[in-house]
Order: sequence, then structure tokens, then C-alpha cells
Amino acid sequence: MNKNLFTYKKSGVNIDAADKFVSFISNISSKKRGNKKNSNIGGFGSIYDLPKDIKNPKIVACTDGVGTKIEFANLLNKYDTIGIDLVAMSVNDLIVQGAKPLFFLDYISINKIDLKKMKSIIRGIVKGCNISQCSLVGGETAEMPDTYEKGKFDIAGFAVGITDKKSVLNKNKIKKGDLILAVPSSGLHSNGFSLVRHLLKLKKINIKKDPFLKKELIRPTRIYVKEILKLVKKDLLNGCANITGGGLADNIRRVIPNNLCAEINLKKIKTLKIFSWLKSNKISDKEMLKTFNCGVGFCLIVNPKNLVRVKKYFVKEFQPYVIGKIAIGKNRVKLNEKIDWS
Repeated sequence: MNKNLFTYKKSGVNIDAADKFVSFISNISSKKRGNKKNSNIGGFGSIYDLPKDIKNPKIVACTDGVGTKIEFANLLNKYDTIGIDLVAMSVNDLIVQGAKPLFFLDYISINKIDLKKMKSIIRGIVKGCNISQCSLVGGETAEMPDTYEKGKFDIAGFAVGITDKKSVLNKNKIKKGDLILAVPSSGLHSNGFSLVRHLLKLKKINIKKDPFLKKELIRPTRIYVKEILKLVKKDLLNGCANITGGGLADNIRRVIPNNLCAEINLKKIKTLKIFSWLKSNKISDKEMLKTFNCGVGFCLIVNPKNLVRVKKYFVKEFQPYVIGKIAIGKNRVKLNEKIDWS
């Protein structure tokens, strides 16, 4: 072969490495829950059989990424949990409308294909799909040497779910007197990491030498699929909200009907150590509540008579607890008291 010829590989794109990665994904991905007839990995599109037991099916779709949490994965050279975050960010949105996740697709764009790194990412995605009881049916990998710096990459996820028309969670079910429950987060989840990085840079903190931060800043997002879908099936939920970017108030506001208000007592929120640490570094209450979940990963809105039954579906570490109620009002959300960061 003439060494002077131009090739795609010389430009920085290695198709052979990409093919090996696709083969790996095909082998590791779940064997298609309820989708065994369709082999999707490596094809041009993904085929999925819709469940036959849903009379009036409604499809719900979500997409998201994990933001600059990726930079901590790079810094710590740990990539086996970032895929769980990726799945969580989409499926936790799907269940807000009562939808059961069916399948997931990923998009990975990277400076140069590093099979060891990418296999680790995919293992996390597959684990997240298994926790969510959905299938990884396909995706896309793009090697982009001029777009990303050496070692840099980005990931995005796309999830599709299904629900029966009568099971869709909408604002109409929420009534005056309903309780607002906080379901604990596992930590930062995948929001606010640009502020965290800025803080660490200013304070010149090396997280590799700090066991607490090293663990907390890569801790994967909690997936709430199993618990929420059980509550939907038992008709125990009037509404819920995934607490992500924008914090508690902005996300709950999205599901509250006109002329009703979610009155939340911030003093009742059980914060985690990572948020207490962040708060101790001269971040205002307003900024904390706007940027982070502050210990509340998910919110449930339930009829008071169902409180005891709802709590039975959660393990001790993620037991929901009352932080407020639904009242008559025009602002949709009202935050009372001050949060206790201790």
C-alpha cells in the first residue's frame, strides 16, 4: 500500500476501532427485554415491539446528557458510572408522566476512540438500562479529532417509554390538600457540576487527594423507575417531579396546575453532606436551591390517605418524607422557612 495516499485513519478517524466497539456493544447489551426477535445493534435503525397489553398506548420520549460531570470522570479516570447517570437523566424524566421505559439509545462523540474507556462507559449504560428494566437498542459513536481536545468526549442519551392513556400523570390529578414528599437523592446527580468545578479551581482543591470529594463527585444518579412505576400501577400518585437543573422550585412548578401552589417547608429537607460542604464555601441559599437538588432527587404528590402505602415501596435509604402540601395560590410554588445545612 502506498504510504503517501490519504486515508481516513490518517485524518484521525479509525473505522476499524469503531467496528470493534460496535461488536462489543452488541455482545454486552441486554438481550432485548420483550424484544428478542429484533437484532438492532449495528443496523441502520432500531426496531422494538410495543407491549400488547396496553389498550390505549401513549409514547413518551426524553433526551439528556450528563453535563460537565464528564470532566470528573476524566480527572479520576473512572468511566464505569457515568453511563448510569446518562440513563438516569432520561428515564427519571419519563416516569414523571407515568411512562415505563422501553428502550434507550446513546450518542458518544470523542476525540479519538479509546476502546478501554468507551467499553467502561457502555458497561455503565447497560447497568443503568438493567436497573430501569429497559433495553439498549442502539446508538451512535462519532470520532471527531478537530472538535474535541485530546482525551475529551461527550455523551447524550435518548429514552422512549410507554403508558396507557388512563395512566398518564397530568396536572389535573393534583388537588388541594395533597402532600408533597421528598425522595432523597444519592448526591449531586448530574447537575451543578460547572459551579463545583469553578469552586474547586478557585480554592485549588485536588479531589484526587480528598477521599470524600473523590467519591461524591462521581457518585451515580439514583434511578427511581421501579418504585415510581409500582406507585403508578397502584394509582397512588397524583403527580411527581424529577429534581434536576433549576432545583426544587423550578421543577415542581412545571407540574402544578393554575390556581394551586406547592407550599414547601425548606426546614424539613434532609440535606446530604456534599451539599453542606458546598454551602460552607460561600454559596448563597438562593444559589444552592437554584443549582442543586440539595438532597431531594424526586418529589411525589399524593393524597394524604395514601402516605403509608406509598412509603412501603421504598428502601430505608430512599424513604420519602413530607416537605409540604398543595394549597390554593397563584404562584405555583412557595418556599417557606430556611433550609438547615447542618
